[in-house]
Amino acid sequence: MPKTPTVYFNGRYLPKDEVRLSPDDRGFVLGDGVYEVIRTYDGQLFALEGHLERLRRGLRELAIEGVDVDGLGDVCRELLQRNGLGGGDASLYLQVTRGAAPRTHFFPDPPVPATVFVQGGRFSLKGDPAKGIHAITVPDIRWARCDIKTVQLLANCLANQRARSAGAQEALFVRDSAVLEGSYSSLFLVLEGEVRTAPKNNYILPSITRDIVLDLCRTSGVPARESPVFTHELPRATESFVAGTTVEVMPIARIDGVAVGDGVPGPVTRKLQKLFRDRTAGSRA
Repeated sequence: MPKTPTVYFNGRYLPKDEVRLSPDDRGFVLGDGVYEVIRTYDGQLFALEGHLERLRRGLRELAIEGVDVDGLGDVCRELLQRNGLGGGDASLYLQVTRGAAPRTHFFPDPPVPATVFVQGGRFSLKGDPAKGIHAITVPDIRWARCDIKTVQLLANCLANQRARSAGAQEALFVRDSAVLEGSYSSLFLVLEGEVRTAPKNNYILPSITRDIVLDLCRTSGVPARESPVFTHELPRATESFVAGTTVEVMPIARIDGVAVGDGVPGPVTRKLQKLFRDRTAGSRA
């Protein structure tokens, strides 16, 4: 029988099957919480500070207090060791909710201790980076604070299931004709040799990998601009790719059944894939 993984739960390291979550936890009954997913490469945490800073911001936006975010980096490292994940590639999932309290539509008064949960596991990439994935466009029915990485992901799940039912791997949200991002990734398109991605606002997640890709564009001389891409521009795109912790830099071969460019990863995408791999290799040194 496989060994039960060790997780971190409210200050303790314990077997996952011993975790006991209160049915009054506001994350369970109200989706009142935030989360992060952090990658490791050869046992080294990648872009840790960026993820922790985004977690801090999410907690501030939701007014969840009393969480030692700085200490979660050490928690992640400890879990890697306890679960034999110190080598190779892994991922860590961190979730913080407001805690257990009687169900109300206002915050507990006085505040209750937050619920903090962290678990790790082996990582496998979503999709084939040499071939790319298929995507569909869907109406954006999410709330107006997509910039907070909350555990409220039902709209994302519905969109991604719609993609899977259509034989695709990702769903691209469209709001007011602008193609914003994927259900679990940031979206980039190449038009006339220029990389374009939706600008940061309350309708997209401030993705850590998105920022890294834009930095790679700047430092390598790849023209890039944060500017909306509209549905009528999709046929003009010569390349497209998504970026994120679970996909790295993943080409999109087809959108809504139509090939993007030649339907294979293009030169800009391949260049950014290599630059991203080089950046992750640097984190292992």
